[in-house]
Amino acid sequence: MRTNTGLWWILCAFFLIVAALYTGWNILEHGEPEWVGTVALLFTALMSALIAFYMQRVHRAQGGELPEDVLTADIDDGDPELGEFSPWSWWPIVLASAAALGMIGLAVGTWMMPIGIAVFVVAIVGWVYEYYRGYFAR
Repeated sequence: MRTNTGLWWILCAFFLIVAALYTGWNILEHGEPEWVGTVALLFTALMSALIAFYMQRVHRAQGGELPEDVLTADIDDGDPELGEFSPWSWWPIVLASAAALGMIGLAVGTWMMPIGIAVFVVAIVGWVYEYYRGYFAR
């Protein structure tokens, strides 16, 4: 994590340097700064600084190194338990089709939005309660 923090600080410095060069070049070329690019580069530098600061604070709060930073770490050291997933479940596909119907409803016609919402409700209820019915009920 220390390496990631350093990379984000380097990226912040890079964007600050590029913003200064960009602004100076536009002042020399046109007599005034081009505000859209200058502000975009400065905000990119600020966002990089925000991520670097956050990662630095998290690293200090953890009090130790991540498995990715330890040279003697095994692959299993950084492999946490992510949860229980059903490899046989079809509900994520139904959920994705509900999202697709909703997006098509936004693009084509609002009459499709209630259909997408209804399919979404059925899919989310089916996915949440799939372990409470049928062969895999608990």
